[in-house]
Amino acid sequence: MNPAVSTPRPLALAISCVLVLPWCYASANDAMLLEVTKPLAHPLDTSVQSSPSALELLRAATHDTASLLRDIPGMSLYGAGGVSSLPAIRGLADDRVRIKVDGMDLIAACPNHMNPPLSYVDPSQLAVLKVYAGIAPVSVGGDSIGGTIVAERAAPEFALPGEAALARTEIGAFYRSNNRAVGTHLSTRYATDTLSLDYSGAWSQADNYKAGGDFKSFVDTGRPGHTLARDEVGSTAYETQNHALGIAFKLDENLFDVRFSYQDMPEQLFPNQRMDLLENTQKLVNASWSRPFEWGSMEARVYHEQVDHFMDFGADKRFWYGTLSGAGNPCDPIRFHGDPAGTCAAGMPMYSESDNTGVSLSADVNVNDRQVLRVGADLQRYRLDDYWTASGGGMGPGTFLNINNGQRDRAAVYGEVETRHNAAWTSLMGVRYERVEMDADPVQGYAAANMPGNQLAESEAFNAQSRSQTDHNLDLALLARYQHSPGLDIELGLARKVRSPNLYERYTWSTWPMAATMNNFVGDGNGYIGSIDLKPETAYTASATFDWHAEDRRWSVAATPFYTHVDNYIDAVRRPGWSENQFNVLQYSNQSARLYGIDLSMQLPLMANAWGNWGLNSVVNYTEGKNRDTGDALYNIMPLNGRFTLTHQLQGWDNALEWIVVDDKSSGSAVRNEISTSGYSLVNLRASHTWNQVRLDFGIENLFDRYYVLPTGGAYTGQGRTMAINGIPWGIGVPGMGRSAYVGVKVQF
Repeated sequence: MNPAVSTPRPLALAISCVLVLPWCYASANDAMLLEVTKPLAHPLDTSVQSSPSALELLRAATHDTASLLRDIPGMSLYGAGGVSSLPAIRGLADDRVRIKVDGMDLIAACPNHMNPPLSYVDPSQLAVLKVYAGIAPVSVGGDSIGGTIVAERAAPEFALPGEAALARTEIGAFYRSNNRAVGTHLSTRYATDTLSLDYSGAWSQADNYKAGGDFKSFVDTGRPGHTLARDEVGSTAYETQNHALGIAFKLDENLFDVRFSYQDMPEQLFPNQRMDLLENTQKLVNASWSRPFEWGSMEARVYHEQVDHFMDFGADKRFWYGTLSGAGNPCDPIRFHGDPAGTCAAGMPMYSESDNTGVSLSADVNVNDRQVLRVGADLQRYRLDDYWTASGGGMGPGTFLNINNGQRDRAAVYGEVETRHNAAWTSLMGVRYERVEMDADPVQGYAAANMPGNQLAESEAFNAQSRSQTDHNLDLALLARYQHSPGLDIELGLARKVRSPNLYERYTWSTWPMAATMNNFVGDGNGYIGSIDLKPETAYTASATFDWHAEDRRWSVAATPFYTHVDNYIDAVRRPGWSENQFNVLQYSNQSARLYGIDLSMQLPLMANAWGNWGLNSVVNYTEGKNRDTGDALYNIMPLNGRFTLTHQLQGWDNALEWIVVDDKSSGSAVRNEISTSGYSLVNLRASHTWNQVRLDFGIENLFDRYYVLPTGGAYTGQGRTMAINGIPWGIGVPGMGRSAYVGVKVQF
């Protein structure tokens, strides 16, 4: 036995066995007798990954990275800004889904979640995008109940030993007609056999988009002289740029990789929020080390992220308020509430500043040809300040502290064992423990006295409470795959998953409608306040996947029924003054919920002839969600929907004709006054041609210019007097984009 191998291997096995004691086949003593083994053959990977060809076809059609998930079973999107959709897995969205970007846990630092993790990765920078739906192994899960999304940029690439250095560059650009979106990207790489340097950058901007027809009866924006056409979806413009510099080098078997990222987003307007993003800056460093061993592999990572986020009213929303502004005219000087000369307010500036530091360590240990153990630990330290400076009227003369020094720290350890029992059965069993500690400092309203909205009394009541909270969360996951025959695989899963509340769910405190409506990350137009005593959500999920396929997987048909029961589901409850058919102030509260449904997918070759290779891909999703305490429907559940794509390849051509069908949404969350939507169908046409070094993409989205309302797009708050909770019409959903032609080109050399 190799002495260099025998020392670390028993230690790793011992740690693994402590974490997964009931399921460990080999003890630390046995490890001394084991020879070095090969990795497990046919690992149990429950993720679904977007194919490279599908990603390429979609990159020119969208600048919203989350929308690249549209073809994965069980996925839907909460509508938001043009580059910030919130992905949902089987009805569970946003913070209920763990999103790992290049191995990091990033957090939306905004009371409206305008800067979710995927908004920091441009579609042109993405190399891997995969989803663990519902039941994620504990090695990739944690602090989530809906599943895990993994997004990764391209891994470092090196020249072969003794060969010349690699040098590659790619330049691309696109244009989309509906919202006059334009963008460009550049990536370049230089690598020897031990050093790899790469840079990628992307920039894009867009105007408001047009719906497939008129959807509103008014044109005013609250800004004198500025109107919007009845088919123009206000507050959908954006501009953003992302840059990433990577440096990697090899030292023997060690790989060191450091990446620096920077985002500058000067504007992203939101049609379903009362505020708009008017500056977002992210600075990020991400360093990792990895090494293979004869007994397995290890990886360590440390990262630090700083986000500076600023919101106010964008161009399509009223900016000037107060008695001296009249119908939204500029006024001077700024005057505050109680001034006998009147009031004058210039917008409502809101700032969020966050620091996010994380450390992770993981190891894969090959026990034998049939078994692998995975162990790891994660640490995360998160700090958030959310404050609103004085601007006039009721906003001042001091600073409103929405969240003051919010703290959310996680410490986790996990272990899982994957075993190939025989030719038919493979299992994956794991346990994960997380300690989540949260706290926040005392808050204040805009002034110490004479304040609207009962700010003084509510801030004092909040400050008098004990705000320190500690949660002890335990995740369990059991997955099994049974190869019934060469043409049928069956995967079964059971899991217990736990998520602690986020800072906004626990520590937002003001019921003043003007303040409460600024705290909303679901886009329904309502206001929200937190509850310090919220308990973690605990989800129990069972699922099964039946996968029929050809032996060479030329065709496949899969069905996944699932059921999830959630204890302490964080839902909204009514407060005094609640009314139907209007926007209200709601409060977060623990409830009981259940979700169930089925995901269907199919890949089928149709024919191959002189005209090319033809195929049919389809995805059908159905999810039902219910609050078991109230009988109410859960909010923003995507209705029954299907996506059917006719594919065609011929020499350098890669084309697709897509038909999307969505059922109507007649019942929704009554407590949120969720808006009903009608069913619709859309047709998208995509085509591309690739030469040696050039790729051209073009197509038409919504070919027949159909008008439709997004079922999970929320309430339209994109124009007008949005500061007043019911100063804008209620009952208008956010429509989808009308017909839009696009073209994209990229050149590699």
